[in-house]
Amino acid sequence: MTQHTSRLGARRGNAYTRNAYKRWVGGRRVRRVAMLSVHTSPLHQPGTGDAGGMNVYMVELAKRLAEQNIEVEIFTRATTGALPQSVELAPGVLVRHVDAGPYEGLAKEELPAQMCAFTHGVMQAWAGHGPGHYDLVHSHYWLSGHVGWLAAQRWGVPLVHAMHTMAKVKNAAMADGDCPEPPARVIGETQIVAAADRLIANTDEEAAELVRHYEAEPGKVAVVHPGVNLDRFRPDPGGRGAARARLSLPQDAVVPLFAGRIQPLKAPDVLIRAVAVLLDEEPALRDRLVVPIVGGPSGSGLAKPEALHKLAATLGVSDVVRFQPPVDQERLADWYRAATVLVMPSYNESFGLVAIEAQACGTPVLAAAVGGLPVAVRDGQTGFLVRGHDPRDYAAVLRRFVDHPSLGAELGAAAALHARGFGWDKAAADTAAVYAGARCDHHGHLRSAHG
Repeated sequence: MTQHTSRLGARRGNAYTRNAYKRWVGGRRVRRVAMLSVHTSPLHQPGTGDAGGMNVYMVELAKRLAEQNIEVEIFTRATTGALPQSVELAPGVLVRHVDAGPYEGLAKEELPAQMCAFTHGVMQAWAGHGPGHYDLVHSHYWLSGHVGWLAAQRWGVPLVHAMHTMAKVKNAAMADGDCPEPPARVIGETQIVAAADRLIANTDEEAAELVRHYEAEPGKVAVVHPGVNLDRFRPDPGGRGAARARLSLPQDAVVPLFAGRIQPLKAPDVLIRAVAVLLDEEPALRDRLVVPIVGGPSGSGLAKPEALHKLAATLGVSDVVRFQPPVDQERLADWYRAATVLVMPSYNESFGLVAIEAQACGTPVLAAAVGGLPVAVRDGQTGFLVRGHDPRDYAAVLRRFVDHPSLGAELGAAAALHARGFGWDKAAADTAAVYAGARCDHHGHLRSAHG
């Protein structure tokens, strides 16, 4: 696809969102949405298992939709027998636990075999209410998309789907030692793209990838940027020093932070290798360098959970690298505030919520120029983008923060201002507009089909 065609598809998506919003205001709005997340629960703590940015996305979006008078029921797989059938996450947001397969020890790759059981659980919940209870299905990730496809057809309502990540995109930019996504996922994603009434993309680039790799109809793709909780993620009035005091970090340290799931796709090893390069060039820096790695093994990273520890030992940087378990959102905000710079050397990111969260806290970001990160980070203004994954390139940028101690604060002020443009209220309003357009067009097709 040419760049012109990509921009054309994005413009169509944005024009669609504006027009759909007008139809929503003037017509019957969506009242209740069935949101599907098969493989990860919105109640799970981000940074553990398969929980990450998608979990944050669902929780924050559902809460804001409820505040805009759209009730949300989130269906997710039960991972322990002790879970209640349903949990109120917030007023107007209900999480429903569906029994599908063994509670524990089931890898994401094994979940396709449980789709029938999950679909049965969703249908049972719907049967308790009867026709018309849900106005729309919003599925997240391809596994949920297949359940959503069937549910939407059975209920006679539109299907809105968010990919979050795409197999073809991930396979085209794999990390060394990572496993390719299976052909079954590619086939499944292709089917969902064809079946969905609307597809939500995080960025114009993701919208173009849907068209280029999966032949999505440009008019079915709407771009909605994810948001950030600006009440939680904000600069500390006491400055970086206050956050460092709470985390027992040295006040004068250089602190490049990695926060996220530990897996090859996220490339935390690139940061560790970059730190080794930095210390080879300037051994005296060792006394004032602290490198926190905050998160837990996930996905293919579960196969070698100690790999990063061994890498740090092999490179002789174990004394400066601090491995921290996943933390809750409030504590994570403190890690962002305490950092000199957040480092995201990912091989693929559909958007990169972590980058916006850190910037909202007044911390600049050093990231790979992949996926949605060029949207999340303004190169040279709120952080720096690096093409590729050569540790020496990341070390060169880190040295700028070492040589210019005021650089973090200068970029951080612009970063906090930039992040304020990504509030969840706007994301929810834009999503509601997508719902309205999908519902309007779906009803139009039904009327045409019945003469």
